[in-house]
Amino acid sequence: MLEKECIQSRGFKNTVVDQEVIGFHFDIRLMYYRGLWLSQLRPIHIKVDGEAVRLEDISWEINGKLYKQDELKEIGDIQWNVLEPASIHVNVLGGLTTGYHDIEIDHRFSSSYMPPNMDEVLSYGNHKRKLLLVS
Repeated sequence: MLEKECIQSRGFKNTVVDQEVIGFHFDIRLMYYRGLWLSQLRPIHIKVDGEAVRLEDISWEINGKLYKQDELKEIGDIQWNVLEPASIHVNVLGGLTTGYHDIEIDHRFSSSYMPPNMDEVLSYGNHKRKLLLVS
């Protein structure tokens, strides 16, 4: 079951590959009444404990598949369902320390039925949440 908040408290973990911590990930829910095609997503901006994350260090995991941010605009045949969280992956060698971290995102998307100059009007912007990372 999804929480009301955009940034979900469950799913906040360091990412481990071959026994090496290569980053961290957290889940977000779609704050919209219907699903979106991946091409409607705009790059997500993230701050962790006040520090901005480089856009090229961010990937989206939707339906079990990882996508770089610059790939999303080309994918018009895969949908992010409103009832499924997306996992946001951040590459940072060593991940995050155990404890509380402030996660802030600015996340926008286009609306397929709005004119191009207004396509992000219905987007929900900034979200912030303090999450506990447990090793």
